[in-house]
Amino acid sequence: MPDSENSATPVTFPPAFVWGAATSAYQIEGAVREDGRTPSIWDTFSHTPGKTVGGDHGDIAVDHYHRYREDVAMMADLGLGAYRFSVSWSRVQPTGRGPAVQKGLDFYRRLVDELLSKGIKPAVTLYHWDLPQDLEDAGGWPERDTAYRFAEYAQIVGEALGDRVEQWMTLNEPWCSAFLGYASGVHAPGRTDPAASLRAAHHLNLAHGLGASALRSVMPARNQVAIALNSATVRPLSQDPADLAAARKIDDLANGVFHGPILHGVYPESLYVATAGLTDWDYVLDGDLTLINQPLDALGLNYYTPALVSAADAAAQRPRADGHGSSDHSPWPAAGDVAFHQTPGDRTEMGWTIDPTGLHELIMRYTREAPGLPLYITENGAAYDDKIDSDGRVHDPERVSYLHGHLSAVRRAITDGADVRGYFLWSLLDNFEWAYGYGKRFGAVYVDYATLQRTPKSSALWYGKAARTGALPPLEPAA
Repeated sequence: MPDSENSATPVTFPPAFVWGAATSAYQIEGAVREDGRTPSIWDTFSHTPGKTVGGDHGDIAVDHYHRYREDVAMMADLGLGAYRFSVSWSRVQPTGRGPAVQKGLDFYRRLVDELLSKGIKPAVTLYHWDLPQDLEDAGGWPERDTAYRFAEYAQIVGEALGDRVEQWMTLNEPWCSAFLGYASGVHAPGRTDPAASLRAAHHLNLAHGLGASALRSVMPARNQVAIALNSATVRPLSQDPADLAAARKIDDLANGVFHGPILHGVYPESLYVATAGLTDWDYVLDGDLTLINQPLDALGLNYYTPALVSAADAAAQRPRADGHGSSDHSPWPAAGDVAFHQTPGDRTEMGWTIDPTGLHELIMRYTREAPGLPLYITENGAAYDDKIDSDGRVHDPERVSYLHGHLSAVRRAITDGADVRGYFLWSLLDNFEWAYGYGKRFGAVYVDYATLQRTPKSSALWYGKAARTGALPPLEPAA
């Protein structure tokens, strides 16, 4: 039963709770050749035949680069208190090296000023998967130098925006960058080398640590530095020891590989053992774990659906039901002995099971894992096959129900002692959904991709009311 969905008691939040929405640069900006921007790995990947559904790409996306004032005004009309966006590295530093392109930085200066003028707090993510292609040509995230280039980039953006932006995230979902990008190949740059994916994971961790230090070196002490992890709620199919071992392996590969060094300064010993056939981890140099283990001001958690795993039956051949795209190559290095299962329940258009209890479980885990560290839900949302009705409106009661259930789970976690400071709905706008192209709509705001007209869906109006009142509006009665 989804959390509190049918309760008559209003679900209310603390007065200081942050109500926001999130996007990322390549998914919404467009203008890929304007003002000095050069290709990122997602420009290259999406223009490679067969890599995205329908050959879709982000050349125009939803043209936020030119329509940001309209989009900010819409956020203000909805009553949002914060907006989490990412900076395009190749718009600011086209080759990933050297001085900034001021025209690129100026876009983000204008965007921040527009947000502040409307009373909306900006939250900047420095990296949401769009590595400059020049750095990938030099080896990408499997190369140690990329982490140092990221630190230089972080300093540039911190110097430009740190006087006006107080909330910062270094990386978004480094798991996707490492394992979808370099192991399964369903994300840019499309490589399928499991050993390289583990190197990439370490260098992303190093980039976070170096980037956090770089930000703090140029920004006011009041600013918060965080990271947004897509930590997984991993559940075993049974209590059989083999299934428990399978869940531990996937937990190490989904969670421990990042939160181990970031929060505790160590990689799980069980991760080293499980991956010994692929790598000896000799790229973890003396001092790296100290560099990675920087103090955080907050931790961002992205959540969509739980994972259900078991030991694999060697005799059974089945598709890998992990929800991370179709590929002959797994995003789980050294985990060929693990099977993924579809969890029961209703599903979104992505095929992901709707389970708010997984979000509550995740929040409480990190409340124990990092006591005293404030948490933000930096992404949560759902894709549905939304259509404009004859009345010109977009009714999406399924998304409203999804949001009600997951926000109720957040409130229950707060009641249970978790320090959750805010929630960023994914996503503000329908947009380019990576390898799925424009076929999956996560937005609270509908975008007509032919005209780029924006239409707030009923979920946007519902969420806006929650943001203005600090309480979840009731669900409409089922028809």
